[in-house]
Amino acid sequence: MRRLWLIVFLLFCSYAYVLPRWSDWNQNSRLNLVLALVDDGTPRIDRYVENTGDYALYNGHAYTDKPPGLSFLGVPVYMAIRPLIDTPIVTQQLERIGSRFETTLNPEGSGLRSDKIRFALVQYILTLVVVALPAALFGGLFFLGLRRVGIASVPASIGALGYGLATSAAPYAGNFYAHQLVAAMLFTAFMLAWSPPARWSHFGVGFITGLLLGWAVISEYPTALAAAIIGLYALYRQGWRWMPALTLGGALPGALLIGYDLVAFGTPWPIGYAYSALWQEQHHTGFMSLTSPQWEAIWGLTFSEFRGLFFRAPWLLLAIPACWIGWRWRAHRAEWWVLLLVPLAFLLFYGSSVMWWGGFAAGPRYIVPMIPFLAFPVAILIGRNWDRLGVRIGALSLMGLSFGLIWLEATASQLFPSDATRATWREYVIPAWRDGDIARNLGMALQLDGPASLLPLLGLLIAGLVILLRPLEAAEQTVAPSTATTTSVAPSAQR
Repeated sequence: MRRLWLIVFLLFCSYAYVLPRWSDWNQNSRLNLVLALVDDGTPRIDRYVENTGDYALYNGHAYTDKPPGLSFLGVPVYMAIRPLIDTPIVTQQLERIGSRFETTLNPEGSGLRSDKIRFALVQYILTLVVVALPAALFGGLFFLGLRRVGIASVPASIGALGYGLATSAAPYAGNFYAHQLVAAMLFTAFMLAWSPPARWSHFGVGFITGLLLGWAVISEYPTALAAAIIGLYALYRQGWRWMPALTLGGALPGALLIGYDLVAFGTPWPIGYAYSALWQEQHHTGFMSLTSPQWEAIWGLTFSEFRGLFFRAPWLLLAIPACWIGWRWRAHRAEWWVLLLVPLAFLLFYGSSVMWWGGFAAGPRYIVPMIPFLAFPVAILIGRNWDRLGVRIGALSLMGLSFGLIWLEATASQLFPSDATRATWREYVIPAWRDGDIARNLGMALQLDGPASLLPLLGLLIAGLVILLRPLEAAEQTVAPSTATTTSVAPSAQR
């Protein structure tokens, strides 16, 4: 358990260390809905719309054009913190701390106004509670999942940290986007359906699984196909007895979405993008920007410098041999299909979109929800061969390279790279690091500047990795075999 909570701690500290990007239209649009619902009692974001270009115009009023699931989760958090952040003492302290970030501001901007500082604080707290904390806890679940299929403690720890810190999951776990939250929801639902907790009722597990799948869909609509795959898998694995609970769980977020759409747009259908103020031509191309799979898009999402997943995290390429080997897991062929079909669904969906690059982004943000379905079989492959020196050296080297690429991009400058910058490293990342233009982070609150501001985080991660690479404690060695037999994946893999 100590390893589990150390992994969660390291992930949470990493996600919390780099502040959410200010002036990010996508994040601002989602946060605007939170503020409007709580402060104004309406889904109209008229009062805040100047801070974003991601909005819909309908009947003379402005609304977010984003799916509302993430914003819904932010509402109770903002309601809880609102009385505290508006006290004079907190306001004074925020202005004092905010002054330490003045060197990172646009000299042609409006400066550190009190309303902007308040907005940034709300954005940060909501990101910590609604995105970063669930993402870190999911890293712990990822570790437990590897342990339950028979992977030893050390490689399971490396696999969990590799997924959480050395893939494009990392930058989106520390910003007010829905992509990493959706990834956690989808894969958690898959794990619950695969191996439900023994002490939970069938109805309870089925309900939570449906709730996770439904909330993933209302947070990112294109998740619907992946959610359907996992839902069908859950019925196959657990039987039709799960149908009532699964349906009820999925219906709850669906009802919230219908209620929101009726109030905002007078229809039960999610049509925010149909009224987007910008990019109307793209949104009305094909079916909501979808045409047919394009080679440029598929290459761009996988191997390109611009938005390529494997360009940034080459260790995920091991998913190809892992998938090939996994076909022999006859007792777990259904799980193999899920791990294959979910990434294919995301890749084909966004590979068919005329807006596949995702605007300002660090890597392929649209396909972040598919990453755990690639990383999990890779971590199993590495873990099963961990006793080979070459595997250990190769895996750690690839993960180290991926970690460097991911975080160099994630911490470059004060905004994520624009979609107009196709040579991301040559034209954006390297110039930002050369000029010491490092994203705002907690190290700057300690009056550290430029790359030096990241040293406390790097030191924490190195210390944590040293601890995690220690040999297994005696207690863990006695637990591992019995845990492996609960799902019986290891023996079946050798048939």
